[in-house]
Amino acid sequence: MTDSAGIPGGTEAAGGSSKPPRGRRRRLLRWIALGLALLVLCGAAAGWWLYRKLDGNITEDTSAAAELERYERERPTHAVGGSQNILLIGSDSRSGKENARYGQDRGTERSDTAILLHLPADRRSATAVSIPRDLMTRIPACLTADGSRSAERLAQFNWAYEWGGAACTIRTVEKLTGIRIDHHMVVDFVGFKKMVDAVGGVEICLKQPMDDSEAKLKLPAGRQTLHGEQALGFVRARYSLGNGSDTERMERQQQFLGSLVKKVQSTGVLLNPGRLYPLLDAATSSVTTDPGLASLRGLYELVRGVRDIPAEQVKFLTVPRRPYAADPNRDELVQPGAAQLFEQLRTDRPLTVTPPTAETERAPDTARAAEGEASATPKGTGSAPAPVPTFTGTTAGTDDCR
Repeated sequence: MTDSAGIPGGTEAAGGSSKPPRGRRRRLLRWIALGLALLVLCGAAAGWWLYRKLDGNITEDTSAAAELERYERERPTHAVGGSQNILLIGSDSRSGKENARYGQDRGTERSDTAILLHLPADRRSATAVSIPRDLMTRIPACLTADGSRSAERLAQFNWAYEWGGAACTIRTVEKLTGIRIDHHMVVDFVGFKKMVDAVGGVEICLKQPMDDSEAKLKLPAGRQTLHGEQALGFVRARYSLGNGSDTERMERQQQFLGSLVKKVQSTGVLLNPGRLYPLLDAATSSVTTDPGLASLRGLYELVRGVRDIPAEQVKFLTVPRRPYAADPNRDELVQPGAAQLFEQLRTDRPLTVTPPTAETERAPDTARAAEGEASATPKGTGSAPAPVPTFTGTTAGTDDCR
């Protein structure tokens, strides 16, 4: 039988297609649902595998935790209100195949870099304070690698890490500053290079060319992007730029970290899975942390709290110090500037930083604290507010190419 158009069946117009039978449609829907379920399960399994891999990368410093627990009664009290203090330690370890290229492994290591990072309770700013490696300070009796205990003595700061690792360095910082260290992270040369490469390099600006045979680094003046080995040479070089002081090296380290902060905060990293995963993998496999941070969740909570801080509110400075009276190749604190800085951090009160003046650039080893402008008087009170102190430093928002 045909319709008026001559099409068998007489139910559809020319060019149409018949609907599949109801049973076939149900089977098709079931297969689609099953496929979607499998995709979800595979995605969840892959996500869980990645989480476990990244979580397992982190090395937990249980020995430091045990040693610090032994001296809990003499440590400063925890900060109130939710502020945190984290000690970042750059180790000059020569152990391992890749680190061996930087010198002979004698079974010891010192803190090549030490930075006290203060995160206030409101997480609207961050302050990173460099502690000079050559600062003369009291190092307490510490547990050494062979199980003995060193004697308390006056020595340069970075010996604390050589004698007693992270725990000894933390106790030294706490005695020096009166500030409780809530967490710590240790990164060696290889770990540093991995993280720099994971973000695609970090941009810096040199005011003058750099040629350092010891660091195997030769760079022109101006703006440029440094990758792993070059970046490590830049932050470690000491004698090829300026007056060869550790002050200028710490300033370069602060400049580099400021640029790294801006790079990590950029959408090119945080919103790019191709760059974000390598960064997470490099970061988690490169750090040794206290138990409180030794998980992907712990690190994520830390990063989440600071990722939205404006670059101009990420402040870098060096503890006020000057050449040590007994040996100009060592450092000592400048008072009352150092005490004032530690008090501001300990009590979670604000501070400001200002770029060095022509005078401080001519004499960079004599850092001095100065009073800043007073904050506004609180409403309803007749008392004048305490002035906000100002220290020589910089911020992550500073453009070094001027």
